[in-house]
Amino acid sequence: MANKLYVGNLNYSTDETELRGVFSQYGEVASVNIITDKMTGRARGFGFVEMATPEAAQAAMEATNGLELRGRQLRVNEAQEQNRERSSRPRSGGYRERY
Repeated sequence: MANKLYVGNLNYSTDETELRGVFSQYGEVASVNIITDKMTGRARGFGFVEMATPEAAQAAMEATNGLELRGRQLRVNEAQEQNRERSSRPRSGGYRERY
């Protein structure tokens, strides 16, 4: 198992310090990153927690998946690698050559 966990269904007011506190009960937390909207800066309701060891990540995932935090049940699973191929495709709305 990898050390990085996806944490979904976060309350928008949850901050990185609070999330670190929850996960540190299960081992050393290497990093916490709550994803925010680029335009507004508001939290998007999910983030990532990286634990120091795979064992700590497994223990944290088992203990926190379904845990209620600020009135919402967390969804915690192993983070998936980002699909790099997707970022190289042109985005919609761009210039297209007409024939």
